[in-house]
Amino acid sequence: MKESVVFTYENENEFKKLERALKKYNMLAYKKLYFEFYPSLKEGNMLGKVIQTDASTGIDTYELKLPTDVLFSKVHGDVRLHYQNLKNEQAVKLLTIKPEDILTEGHQSELVTYKGVMVSKQHSEKDLFKINLLNMIQK
Repeated sequence: MKESVVFTYENENEFKKLERALKKYNMLAYKKLYFEFYPSLKEGNMLGKVIQTDASTGIDTYELKLPTDVLFSKVHGDVRLHYQNLKNEQAVKLLTIKPEDILTEGHQSELVTYKGVMVSKQHSEKDLFKINLLNMIQK
């Protein structure tokens, strides 16, 4: 029987906050992450692309793009999971979920949505402008 890989965290509290915000505001990405990508990582199948390799410590850093709405992706950026494969320890260290700023803000307070996309309170005018511009381009 193949040994299971253990999950560790760089900062567990912050990562769990980002996960909860992702669940609340982007259910598609959360479902894929929780029900497909996590089990695959636990089996030892590393997903995504390698962004950094450290041969001396045996640590590879990966970036995994999560599926999300096209409009959300254009306004806030792609949703990406950053993690490290700790080969020597049979572990995966979960680092962060990007874009951190909108997810952290969404965890701290309720965000409003405009045309199906969440709008940041700090950059609301910029986000509204992007959403309106993208909708005009699509027409």
